[in-house]
Amino acid sequence: MNRRTLLGHLGLAASGLTLTAPLLPRPGLAQQAQITGAGASFPNPVYQKWAEAARGAAGIALNYQSVGSGAGINQIRNRTVDFGASDAPLTEQQLTEANLLQFPSVMGSVVPIVNIPGVEADKLKLTGELLADIYLGKITKWNDARLVELNRELNLPNLAIAPAYRADGSGTTFVWVSYLATVSSEWKQKVGVGTSVRFPAGTGARGNEGVAGTVKNIRGAIGYVENAYATTNKLVTAQLRNKAGRFVAPTQAAFLAAASSANWNVPGMAANLIDQQGEAAWPIVSPTFILLPKNPTDATRSLNVMKFFDWAFRNGSQMAQELEYIPLPSTVHDMVRAAWKAEVKANGQPVWTM
Repeated sequence: MNRRTLLGHLGLAASGLTLTAPLLPRPGLAQQAQITGAGASFPNPVYQKWAEAARGAAGIALNYQSVGSGAGINQIRNRTVDFGASDAPLTEQQLTEANLLQFPSVMGSVVPIVNIPGVEADKLKLTGELLADIYLGKITKWNDARLVELNRELNLPNLAIAPAYRADGSGTTFVWVSYLATVSSEWKQKVGVGTSVRFPAGTGARGNEGVAGTVKNIRGAIGYVENAYATTNKLVTAQLRNKAGRFVAPTQAAFLAAASSANWNVPGMAANLIDQQGEAAWPIVSPTFILLPKNPTDATRSLNVMKFFDWAFRNGSQMAQELEYIPLPSTVHDMVRAAWKAEVKANGQPVWTM
C-alpha cells in the first residue's frame, strides 16, 4: 500500500484539506480508555493513523485536535487536555513553570511549496537566502534575476510572488523561521524566531491545511508545510541547497540523512536538526514534541497517554515511514520511557507501571 493510499484511508483525499478531523469514539467502544490531545498540525496525519490503529490494538481512543502548537501549549498549561503537542520545544524554565515533561514522538520535515505555471514538482531550485529575501519582501517576482540565474532550465514567468505563512501560533513556523534565521543574518536580526513572528511580506492562513490551500489556489504563491500536506494535496515542492552546497529534493532518504546526526542528550530531548551537515541531508527536519503534566488532574488518563505512545513506539514506526515521517531510534524510545518512570507522577506517586 503506497503512502497516498494510506492517507486516503485516513480521509485525507488529495482534493480536500481534511487533516484536522478528530477521531471520535465509535459506538460500542465504551470500554475503551479515552484520552485527549491538542496542538501541532505538523504531526497530525501520523497521530491520526496511530489513533486509528490503537483503538483496537491497545484499547485506547485518542481524540486529537490539530489546532497549532501555540494553542496546544496553552491548553496543556490550562490542563484542558491530557497532553499538548508542539513542534517548538519548551525551555527548561518553561517546563518547570508549567510542571510539564517534554518528550519527542516522531520527526518530520518542512518543505517549500509553490504554484508557478509550468513548473513541476522538484524542478525549481531555491536557497535559504532566497527564501528569506522572498519572505522579507525583497524578491517580489518569479523572474527576479537571482531566481532566473539559479533556474536557467526553467521559464520563470513575470508573475508576482505571493508568500503564504501561518497566521496562528505554529510549530511549523518555528521550524521554518529557525531555518531562515540560520541561513540569513538579516532574517535573524529583523524578524527572529518564534511560533508566531511578524512576517514582512505575504498573507497568513491557519494551520498547515490553510497554507496548503492558499498555495494550491493562488497563482504565484509560495508557502511552507509539513511534507505530508504537500504530498496529500499534490502540491509542487522545490529543491533546496543544503549546508554542503548540494541541491536536494524533499525525499525520505534526504530526511533520514538529516535525522541521523541528532543529539538527544540535551534538555527536554530537544534535538536540533536544522541545516545539518551531510551532502544528502534535507536542511529543514525537526522532531515534534509531547507535553505531559507531571501533576495530572487524572492520573489514569495520564497513564493512558503514556501507554498510547508506548504502543506507538513499539508498533507505529512503519506507519510513520509510510507517511514519510521519520521514526525515533529505539534508543530515544528508551530515553522517553526512562523519563516517564523517573519524572511523571500523580499525587506524588509514579504512574508508569508497565
